[in-house]
Amino acid sequence: MSRLTDLIAQAKAKDPQLGADLDREFKVLSSRLPFGLNFERHRPEAIELPQRLIRKGDKVRVLSKLGSSKKGDQRLWQVKSIRKVGDNKIADLELLGAAHEETQSAPLDGLVVIAEFRDTIYPGLTSTGKVQQGGKKPFHTVINGENYHVLKALTYTHRGKVDAIYIDPPYNSGARDWKYNNDYVEADDLYRHSKWLAMMERRLRIAKELLNPADSVLIVTIDEKEYLRLGLLLEQTFPEGNIQMISSVINPKGTARANEFSRIDEYIFFVTLGNAALIRWSRDMLTERDYSEDEDVRWRGLARTGRKGLRPHNPGSWYPIYVHSDGSGIHSIGDTIPLGTEDPTNVPEGTLAVWPPSSDGQQYSWSVVPGTLRELMERGAVRIGRVDLSRNSVPIYYLSFNQLQMIQDGDIKVTGRAADGSLEIAYVEGNRSTAPKTIWNMTSHDAGSHGTNIIRALLPGRRFPFPKSLYAVEDALRFFVNKKLNAVILDFFSGSGTTAHAVMRLNKQDGGRRQCIMVTNNEVAADEQKVLREKGLRPGDPDWERLGICDYITKPRVEAAITGKTSDGQAIKGHYKFTDEFPMSEGFKENAEFFTLTYESPLAVNHNLAFARIAPLLWLRAGSLGKCIDKLPAGGWAVADAYGLLVDVDAATTFIKAVIKAKELSVAYIVTDDDRRFQSIARRLPENVEPVRLYESYLTNFSFANGE
Repeated sequence: MSRLTDLIAQAKAKDPQLGADLDREFKVLSSRLPFGLNFERHRPEAIELPQRLIRKGDKVRVLSKLGSSKKGDQRLWQVKSIRKVGDNKIADLELLGAAHEETQSAPLDGLVVIAEFRDTIYPGLTSTGKVQQGGKKPFHTVINGENYHVLKALTYTHRGKVDAIYIDPPYNSGARDWKYNNDYVEADDLYRHSKWLAMMERRLRIAKELLNPADSVLIVTIDEKEYLRLGLLLEQTFPEGNIQMISSVINPKGTARANEFSRIDEYIFFVTLGNAALIRWSRDMLTERDYSEDEDVRWRGLARTGRKGLRPHNPGSWYPIYVHSDGSGIHSIGDTIPLGTEDPTNVPEGTLAVWPPSSDGQQYSWSVVPGTLRELMERGAVRIGRVDLSRNSVPIYYLSFNQLQMIQDGDIKVTGRAADGSLEIAYVEGNRSTAPKTIWNMTSHDAGSHGTNIIRALLPGRRFPFPKSLYAVEDALRFFVNKKLNAVILDFFSGSGTTAHAVMRLNKQDGGRRQCIMVTNNEVAADEQKVLREKGLRPGDPDWERLGICDYITKPRVEAAITGKTSDGQAIKGHYKFTDEFPMSEGFKENAEFFTLTYESPLAVNHNLAFARIAPLLWLRAGSLGKCIDKLPAGGWAVADAYGLLVDVDAATTFIKAVIKAKELSVAYIVTDDDRRFQSIARRLPENVEPVRLYESYLTNFSFANGE
């Protein structure tokens, strides 16, 4: 190992980049697990950015000729200079990583900028439209961009602030459903699985930075192609998390496959962090039964059986319970009988002693110790069932402290007292809940009926392959954000926009102000790409981009859901079903804004030249509420609904007065290179206002975050 370290040091001295790459790979190999998931961390992904303007110093690829369906030159070139020749702009290029110098010149419109995984990016956002029907509620956001880079952008705006992530990543089925380094990963690719794992690992690591470590959940759907590898990857990425996988029926008719069982389900992984708790609901997810319609409260049997109920495991819970001989109720509770001590013979007159059950020579125990049972009796939370003395059958039941808390909270009502003093109780209408089971078989989760058909209703004439059932996503989120009315939910494989739609449904049901951040690219489907290329179109051309996922499906779906109208202004036909039934044409009282990711120069950022594109990030960080300050304020400062901006520190006193007056403001951005002045202003701000130094915080975040 030491010899390899010396050789890497020598390589660094001769070629710093090569040395750094070798050092990175050496660390990966040396940290490999003896057990667990080992896979190839393939060379960093290279992403084409067709809408990015080309600058000197950029990495680019040379595109194939217009009208050709062949791949262009896949080598990477660096732009050394840009010059004008007549009416055209020409770039002088140098081949990167070549053993011998190689140069060429090419027109700017025949090049595309490339961003590699390890490149430092400085993101911005440009708004491409909005829809407002939610008053002062926070905005849902849809971001069009490479999801790895958008996740990096969110490390500045939402680090540790996300309550739930729901993702439906590519299933790696062998179909042309996802790309690695701009190439579709085919079924016969020998590295198909490791490429998929490398792609997922990079994104999950950033997702972990965004989740609130104290209380959050990651939800990932997958099918049988990758569920084993995904499970191991989640265990390695979230060692502190609690991971459970459930099976969900999404196609009851089944998908026939040659010489295989007909597939009707997929899997959902739930990774809970910190104190994240599963919230019980009125459905058990296995049956269509609605437990909220039940009034009867189930009392628990006091007798404990099974291996963990054996007397040696619970020595304090072996004691007699004295029951009236006529079976009318409990007289008193005896004391614990230690192991090795004889049972008492002094039974109170007119009673009989009931002991924990015994079977096959094994003694079991009661569920609680004597002191606890006496306390429960005083509260009317213990009763006996139907007594049959001829068979020595005296069943005893009790209410748990959770059930007693539900009485206090008003979820269970007391209707009277029985003759023995025990409570007579019933669930308040609609408050019955149950624990969800690990197999979900709900009619509402049929992806065809409630995924594809909903897309058809919202966007007539447009198709999207395999959309999720709206109600399946809604249900999965409900179990963790039902009591978080201000939850932030992220989906960075958003596709058709189902997650945002589901969050809107949840908000309507309980008046919540949850917000969803959707991330998708504008990839055009594989079959359509060939046709468009033959027409002489390329990515970045308007006629190409309008057919991309984001512009063709995600944005118009979110807008249609909110407005209740299709893209041509017609009222949407049909009704939402299940938990909340109402016409789709009603829409939702929600707000949404749409953005495209941009790539900024750090120099332009530092000199306020990119402010218009940095501004949406400041707005996002402050909670996506109200107005965005999208221009540098002429007076040196500005205050919006949720944040303030100070660009002239000499106007600090006036700015601070305005901040104090704005009661809902949570962040103050202060533009200064002088740390002492920043600290001085920060100390004068209200305690509930977070001071953020621009642009130092922005530049430092991305320099640090991209140091892979």
